Amino acid sequence: MESPASAAAAAAAAAAAAVAASTAEAPPPNYVSPLSTRYASAGMRANFADLTRFRLWRKLWLALATAEAELGLEISPAQLAALRDAADVDMALAASYERKLRHDVMAHVHALGDQAPEARPIIHLGATSCFVTDNSEVLQMRAALDLLLPTLWAAVSRLADFAMEHKDVATLAYTHFQPAQPTTVGKRACMWLQDLVEDGLRLEEVRAGLRLRGVKGTTGTQASFLALFDGDHAKVAALDAKVTEAMGFGTSVWRVTGQTYTRKQDFTVVAALAGVGQSAAKMANDIRLLAHMKEVEEPFGKEQIGSSAMAYKRNPMRCERINALSRFLQSLLMNPAETASTQWLERSLDDSANRRLAVTEAFLTTDAILQLVLNVSSGLVVHKKVVAKHLAEELPFMATETILMAAVRAGGDRQTLHENIRQHSMAAGARIKEEGLGNDLLDRIGADPAFAPIHDRLAELCDPQQFVGRAPQQVDEFVGGYVRGLLADRNVDGSAEGDVRI
Repeated sequence: MESPASAAAAAAAAAAAAVAASTAEAPPPNYVSPLSTRYASAGMRANFADLTRFRLWRKLWLALATAEAELGLEISPAQLAALRDAADVDMALAASYERKLRHDVMAHVHALGDQAPEARPIIHLGATSCFVTDNSEVLQMRAALDLLLPTLWAAVSRLADFAMEHKDVATLAYTHFQPAQPTTVGKRACMWLQDLVEDGLRLEEVRAGLRLRGVKGTTGTQASFLALFDGDHAKVAALDAKVTEAMGFGTSVWRVTGQTYTRKQDFTVVAALAGVGQSAAKMANDIRLLAHMKEVEEPFGKEQIGSSAMAYKRNPMRCERINALSRFLQSLLMNPAETASTQWLERSLDDSANRRLAVTEAFLTTDAILQLVLNVSSGLVVHKKVVAKHLAEELPFMATETILMAAVRAGGDRQTLHENIRQHSMAAGARIKEEGLGNDLLDRIGADPAFAPIHDRLAELCDPQQFVGRAPQQVDEFVGGYVRGLLADRNVDGSAEGDVRI
């Protein structure tokens, strides 16, 4: 019979062997961007995946070969069929070629040639690398905008609902983060809403204005294609138009390029994305301030933990993440700005690595922000009693002019009443700040014989709705008269949910 000691030793040896085996099977440590692991949606991650990019290259090569054949080059139907029916991108095969050739586009040309040998002689015919890289990146940007816009308009829809629901809820406004003339919770939300609406319209403009690089050759002169078509300028122009049309861009192609399309297009796109970050950050900051005052809170899960040490905490982590990501997004704008301004002559390659990072991460970050904005705007909680309490603490001071005018109209002396209110206000303010007690200004006025003619009207004169101006009507006009129409024009589905995994 095995002794306890030998059994323990055997168990320890087995555990060590298991650890060794699992360590041997584990992949080596490898950094992956948190935008992929934590923040961006599955759709956006897929759009900017390498496989998506390389599949687009193949679509471009097919469109090019098809147009060249239609315009008279000797490309057979069998060669086109081989391109069209080729097996999916063999990433391992392409990677093996790139290690040898040190050129990503040519690696995929060779890999596709191996998978479609009949088409090998006509793949990439007349083209330069930027034919596939630049054009595919514009296609990816357009697809990314198509992912962002529904999320943004869904968030607009949720905020519009929130604004209408709370259009009459009077609340303190703040300037300099000091109490100011009241507004309503819904009117404040309309400020967030208006910024996001402007972003949505701007993104739509940017999408509509996107242009392909087209078929331009190595330095933008189309010389290689002119040689292929024996000097026929009309056919070269037709080739450019056919490929642009085949890729779904109609006539939206850059008329003039160097080797690349102008990098100002990237700046235009990223600037619009950064605008989303600005709007989202403003909204998130406001909610964080309101959460501190316990007036408005972002959604908080039943099992969510606010702090590892302070178990009672309800930190506004979603809004804080919006602010963090927005800061990063806005910092990315410097990259396309610098890239556009520092390109040499017809092109220099110092744009390439920067664009792979900046443009892609700008879209992934914007996507992550909008997922959070949609999530937060779908579950905002308003603590109306706290809102009313804070308003009641300050409203007596704001109502003093109304009270003064009413007392004068009831026969009082304006100068005497003004001095009395001033003294009562100073005393009430000292009581609040020096003793930590509540605002008793109305009690003081109610006990002052000089105001006897309006004592029974003090509550009426201090009704919060008397001090919000046209805030409720502005919400009706803005949301009902404008935003709802925009949403209807776009058939916005109000059931969308933000993809917030963490």
